[in-house]
Amino acid sequence: MLPQRIPFDDIYPSGPHYSRGVRAGSSLYLSGCTANGSPAENAGPMEQLDAILDRLVRMVEAEGGQAAHIVKLSTYVANPADWFPFDGPQVEIFHNHFGDDYPTNTIVGVQFLTPNVHLEIDAIAVLD
Repeated sequence: MLPQRIPFDDIYPSGPHYSRGVRAGSSLYLSGCTANGSPAENAGPMEQLDAILDRLVRMVEAEGGQAAHIVKLSTYVANPADWFPFDGPQVEIFHNHFGDDYPTNTIVGVQFLTPNVHLEIDAIAVLD
C-alpha cells in the first residue's frame, strides 16, 4: 500500500511544502504542530502544550485511532528551563490527553523564528 498524504484541513492544515500527516500502513506520521492559529498562539508554554496535544490527538482520532496509539513524540522547546524538572502542570496536561498511556518523548532545545512559539511537537502513531 502506498503512503497516503493527509492534510487535516479541519484540524491544523498542511503548509505549502509538506504534508501534515502521512499514513503508511498502520503507521501515522504527523508533522510538527505549534499552537499557531489557535487561542493559545500567544499564550504561555503550558497553554500551547495543551493546544498542540489536542491537535495531535484529534488527528489520530480522525484516522480511527485514539491517544494511546501515539507511540512517539519529539518535542522542540524554546526554553528548556520551562520543561525541567518535568512536573506540575505539564504532567497534568499529559495525563489529561493520554491517561496512563504515555508515548515516548524526546525534548530538544531549539531557537524558533518567532517569539510567540514556545514549542513544536511531531508525533508517530500506530493504528489498527
